[in-house]
This record gives sequence, C-alpha cells and structure tokens, in this order.
Amino acid sequence: MSALDPHRQAIKDDFIKNRGYWMDIWEEMLRLNPEFFKAYTDFSSAPWKHGVLEPKVKEFMYIAVDASTTHLYNMGTRVHIQNALRHGASEEEIFEVLAMTSVLGIHSCSLGMPVLIEELEAAGKLNRPAIDERRQKIKDEYIKVRGYWSERQEDMLAMAPDFFEAYLNFSGAPWRTNVLEPKVREFVYIAIDAATTHLYEPGLRLHIRNAIGYGASQDELMEILQLIAALGIHTMTESLPILTQEVAKTKKR
Repeated sequence: MSALDPHRQAIKDDFIKNRGYWMDIWEEMLRLNPEFFKAYTDFSSAPWKHGVLEPKVKEFMYIAVDASTTHLYNMGTRVHIQNALRHGASEEEIFEVLAMTSVLGIHSCSLGMPVLIEELEAAGKLNRPAIDERRQKIKDEYIKVRGYWSERQEDMLAMAPDFFEAYLNFSGAPWRTNVLEPKVREFVYIAIDAATTHLYEPGLRLHIRNAIGYGASQDELMEILQLIAALGIHTMTESLPILTQEVAKTKKR
C-alpha cells in the first residue's frame, strides 16, 4: 500500500495515540475517506481521552460485546484480547469476562417466562408451584453467590427448579472463582445488555443498580456506554473489504 499523505498520516497517528493500536482495515478506510475516519477516531477515542476506567477494563467491555452470542465478531474479539493482554490483563481475567458473557442465552428465559405465564394463565392452564424448602434453598444460594435477586426469576425457580439450580451453577461460576472485582463483573453484564445487538433493558437496569451497589461511579457507568457505542463501526470493518473487492472486479472487466 502506498505511503499516506501528511493529512492521512496525522489522522492515523492520532488514532494510535488515543487507542494504542492499529489494524490493516483502518488503512483502507483512511485511504477512501479520511474525514469519515477522523470522525470515527474522535468518536471512539473520547472515552480513552477523558475516561476513568483503566485500559484493560475498557478492553474487557469490547471483548464482552464482540464475543456475545448476539454478535460473535471474532476479529474484534481477537484484537481486544491482544490489547487487554498488552494492558496487563491476565488469562484468568479474560476467561472470566468470556464466562460471564456466555450466560447471555438465559435472556431467552427472562423474556420468555412472562409471556409463558400470561398465556398459560389466559388459557386456564397455569400450574405455579409454591416456593418449597428446596426451592428456597436454591434461591438463598443464588442470592449468596450472585448478591441479588430479581422477581423475574421467581417463576423460573418455581416451575423448573432443576433447571434453575443448573443455571445458578453455570452463571455463578465466575463469582466463585472471584478473579475480577464485583463491580467489574457487573460492568460486563451492563456492556452485553446495552450492546446495540442486544438492547436488553431489564438486565441493563438491574446490573447498573448492582454496579452502583458495588461502588461504581456515574463516570464509570457512562464510560461503559460510550465504549460500546462504537459497535456500529463493524458495518465498515465487515463491509469495506467487500466494497474494495467488488470495485476491483469492475476495474478488471
């Protein structure tokens, strides 16, 4: 690729200064439209220039949204794991981020249970067992491990205690290994719930509340939202190679 002109080189240098890394895909975007890339640089760099989270925690937020089952953007996951390691993150910390992110599928139940209850009730076929001694024990263990309880979980526990106990063991695993501090774990849940590809408001509200309870500040919480707001650039990183390939084909005809 030919050398960048001074204007483009200055934009590239600014990105590297603010974000601490570079990818080949940025080069093509910068070549095609330097003003767009500068605008993206300024947008994505704001939480890095003015933020309060340590760099590796910033990278955890990117890892979480890229690795989420609603997105699975492997190129970004790899880049941000590399960045997190460079900023001093351990393998165990990153594994814990991935472990928490992998629990996202439970939202099928979180959203599905209220609908199921309403429809069973309307059909006169709802059988909601009481919270007996065994179920109460599972609930108490959940609160002990996860540090909270949501009324949305009550029906799941009542109707499927075996499943709920298995979910407790699965979702509670990172809380038992205890590598990251509790508020950072809540940051991961905030990131995956607020991600553009998920937008799960009940979980977002719950985990913001939990994070505040663990001492998170307004600035920290606002920064998480700023970091993951850059997710939309993946339209470019995935589509720009297609554009350049197709343009190249037309030039060969």
